[in-house]
Amino acid sequence: MSIHIHTPEEINKMRVAGKLAAAVLDMITPHVQPGITTAALDKLCHDFITEQQQAIPACVGYRGYQHTICTSINEVVCHGIPSDRQLKEGDILNLDVVVAKDGFHGDTSKMFVVGKGSVLAERLVQVTQECMYLGIKTVKPGAYLEEIGTAIQQHAEKNHFSVVEDFCGHGVGAKMHEEPQILHYRHSWIENNKIRKKPITMPLSQTMQPGMIFTIEPMINVGKPTTKLKPDGWTAITRDHSLSAQWEHTILVTETGFEVLTLRLEEQGKI
Repeated sequence: MSIHIHTPEEINKMRVAGKLAAAVLDMITPHVQPGITTAALDKLCHDFITEQQQAIPACVGYRGYQHTICTSINEVVCHGIPSDRQLKEGDILNLDVVVAKDGFHGDTSKMFVVGKGSVLAERLVQVTQECMYLGIKTVKPGAYLEEIGTAIQQHAEKNHFSVVEDFCGHGVGAKMHEEPQILHYRHSWIENNKIRKKPITMPLSQTMQPGMIFTIEPMINVGKPTTKLKPDGWTAITRDHSLSAQWEHTILVTETGFEVLTLRLEEQGKI
């Protein structure tokens, strides 16, 4: 499958979808407090997208998923399902949302520390965001896709954390998931390890071109990088039950560098 190069009209629609997705996370932020359930957060997001934004919560119905957001707590790496579980002081939480508008998708996620977290939890959340930002800063025409993962893994390992290898970023546009696959670890891992759960369908030596749009969404663990899937078929957790964190943005390759299509208000001027 080839990588889609977006037209100016498509890019404008992606900007709209990206801003809507970012606005969902801006809206929900003050609600992330001890005692609230992840199901309540999910309903708030659903109502905001459908009623205020007049948009589509793209995760609803995707491969049978029936919720607006993914809510990943503590050892959950990604794809946690909203439930009646109440958040408690010290939890770390990732909220992942995809908004569709006029046929195009904005995909983003944010980490939260509920109340006051431990020193380790706070550090993991911060380093993971730094990993994402470093990956984003490699994006420019002519750069190789593998440079993203190299920057992320170097920073994670420098801080004594590990990078999840079972999930990756992806192209996004008219479909929620498109080519290319965006690895969050360096190329040498592929050379030294022959067995993977998921095949890499695009060459890592692929260069970035203006008009490409993809997510960068590193998942960083306190312990080992290995994960396992719970019986619900969605929730991925760390095998050693160590804490995991993730941040995600949708990125456009421009003529001179990059544009973060899902930039939130609180991030203005930080990237």
